[in-house]
Amino acid sequence: MSDNEKVEEIFFTLDDKLEKTVSVLKENFAAIRAGRANPHILDKVQVEAYGMMTPLNQLGNIAVSDARCLVISPWDKSLLKAVEKAILASNVGITPSNDGTVIRLVFPELTEERRRDLVKQVKKMGEDTKVAARNNRRDAMEALKKMKTNKEISEDEAKNAEIDVEDAIAKCITEIEKVVAAKEKELLTI
Repeated sequence: MSDNEKVEEIFFTLDDKLEKTVSVLKENFAAIRAGRANPHILDKVQVEAYGMMTPLNQLGNIAVSDARCLVISPWDKSLLKAVEKAILASNVGITPSNDGTVIRLVFPELTEERRRDLVKQVKKMGEDTKVAARNNRRDAMEALKKMKTNKEISEDEAKNAEIDVEDAIAKCITEIEKVVAAKEKELLTI
């Protein structure tokens, strides 16, 4: 492997890790409810069906019936109780109502205080994601230093690569801030 390929490999790994970091943040934000019905809050709900744990979205349709109501229609009606139990156990913060054919989740209006708490939670998640991005920077910088120490790359190549790492991290942090700002705006919109 040539020196340049090793540096490119460090950048490929860094870009991949940064992409995943932002992606995980977006997934976590999708699960935070903003007073509107959002099927993504049920993404992590597992239902005991047919002797094994199965994701809820694989057992039936999840539809938004209006701005504040989700309707869950299991394909097998015998699973209604198990689905209801799984939703209660998942701590989504909404009590399901089972009418014998479908389960409804009605999202209550968020109070101003609850909105502020959610904004704080979103900001903390954003900060934690920035820390993860900075940890990825540290890993890339250490790999570059090691290559420089082992004389695998020159001083100039190392400096240029370090500048590129800083640029990649800055772009990632800007992206994280945009995602946080968008979620904050969503939460504060009544």
